[in-house]
Amino acid sequence: MPKGWGSKLVQYLINFVLVFFFIFPLLFMIMSSFKPNEQIFLDLRSVRAFLPVGDLSLANYEAVFEKSKFFRFLLNSIIVSLTTIVLALVVNSMMAYALSRLKWPGQRLILAIIIATLIIPGETTIMPLLLLVSKLPSFSLTEGFKLGWLNTYHVQIVPFIVSAFSIFLFYQFFRDIPKDLDEAGLVDGASRFQIYRKIIVPNSGPVFATVTILTFIGAWNAFLWPIMTVQSEELRPVMVGMQYFFQQDTEWGEVMAYATMITIPVLILFLIFQRSFVQSIASTGIKG
Repeated sequence: MPKGWGSKLVQYLINFVLVFFFIFPLLFMIMSSFKPNEQIFLDLRSVRAFLPVGDLSLANYEAVFEKSKFFRFLLNSIIVSLTTIVLALVVNSMMAYALSRLKWPGQRLILAIIIATLIIPGETTIMPLLLLVSKLPSFSLTEGFKLGWLNTYHVQIVPFIVSAFSIFLFYQFFRDIPKDLDEAGLVDGASRFQIYRKIIVPNSGPVFATVTILTFIGAWNAFLWPIMTVQSEELRPVMVGMQYFFQQDTEWGEVMAYATMITIPVLILFLIFQRSFVQSIASTGIKG
């Protein structure tokens, strides 16, 4: 037998147990979403709970659309999530570029302050942030029409564009890119922004993928902030929409159907960027 086979076997067993631990709740949720209440409880004490057997139908999914404005909630979450991702990638990466590739007075102090904010729980800042947002002035889109902040899309987006953790990830990754590339670009007459756009960004795919996943999860799972700042049902995201759905006469199969539909986008995004995500975490989380 080859050397080290025992340690590899142990590692495979550990990986199998971890996969078992994480995948079975998802299987139970998905399978239960196709079953009526009675069968869900009958299957709980057997492996049938994780298998597509019994009285399967799409009735639970139909009930979700009948009892709630799921498409509206889904569209709201997509708008908020995608807009937040695009703005977060641009803003946080440019801030990290300035901190990691340029030299200017107070650079280390600003970086220390950004890193220090990571220890502050979001729950401690949500009330001051709400007070601040409520006192922000309205702005005019057209003559005679003013748009405030509460009960809007942008109140769900703007406060979460800048992220200290995202800046830190970008900073760690950018710092390891050879600065000779910057010098070569400057010699060729490129501006700092051109260096960022044509050199740094193309060489930073893994960290961009990581920040995309983390930002999407944060925006997609938002609950406390939207429920405090958005009163209109037409503007609320899927997580708040789930609360409305629970207020109906819902069954467990319908709950599982709703949960399945809001979980699948997260799984798809992670599977798409999985390799880049692991590579970025390995390169930014261990070094420096």
